[in-house]
Amino acid sequence: MPLRSAARTNLVDLVIAQMESLIGDGEWKVGEKIPAEPLLVEQLAVGRNTVREAVRALVHTGMLEPRQGDGTYVRADSDFGAAVQRRLRRAGVLEAYEVRASLERDAARYAAERRTDEDLATLRAALAERSLAWESGNITAFVDADMAFHRTVADAAHNSVLAELYGHLSDALRTTVQSVIGAPVPDSVRHQREGHQAIVDAIEARDPEAAEAAVLAHLNEGMAALREHPQTRPDTEALGDTPHSDESGAPHHE
Repeated sequence: MPLRSAARTNLVDLVIAQMESLIGDGEWKVGEKIPAEPLLVEQLAVGRNTVREAVRALVHTGMLEPRQGDGTYVRADSDFGAAVQRRLRRAGVLEAYEVRASLERDAARYAAERRTDEDLATLRAALAERSLAWESGNITAFVDADMAFHRTVADAAHNSVLAELYGHLSDALRTTVQSVIGAPVPDSVRHQREGHQAIVDAIEARDPEAAEAAVLAHLNEGMAALREHPQTRPDTEALGDTPHSDESGAPHHE
């Protein structure tokens, strides 16, 4: 969506609204840098102060994040997402994972009850992408594919609030998941491909109890891996303090 020249009334609010729309529509994606101030001034046909005030307002809400000497990046795709991330920064990794796990169980049940044929096709495609990413041995690609699979389950539940909240919790846990995946892979976790297939099979069969059971089976292993990993111990478990892992080693389930 191209930027439009703003009217000369309530300029800051109008620029904020346009930026929120660009972020919400995915034109400016989470993790990406927004255009530099001179370009924004030119495209919006407003003054520098107007652009700065708008950016400052979105930084205050948490949707944007300034990085000294680098630029301004998108941190969340909505004010709701920004609020969730602010709360999660005061939480521990295990607390956040437990909440995410609860949502994942509910999502699987609802998906089994509500899924469409299109949802099922998307789930199968996401599962295939996850398997390919596993075989590639690339941690980042595998985490992305694994999270995409579980988000697809959440989408199939057809509850927009559940899906959005689940997505924000997953994003907040991404760094810790990558860190845990960099550790040696337990044999019990190497068989999660079958566990994820069981989730898809239960959703296809419209069996909510089986879907929940399949989710619980892999969640228990994921929780155990987090508890054993040093990044989730009490002295380092704040979500905002987890370092990025390297990209070596074979991936395992999140």
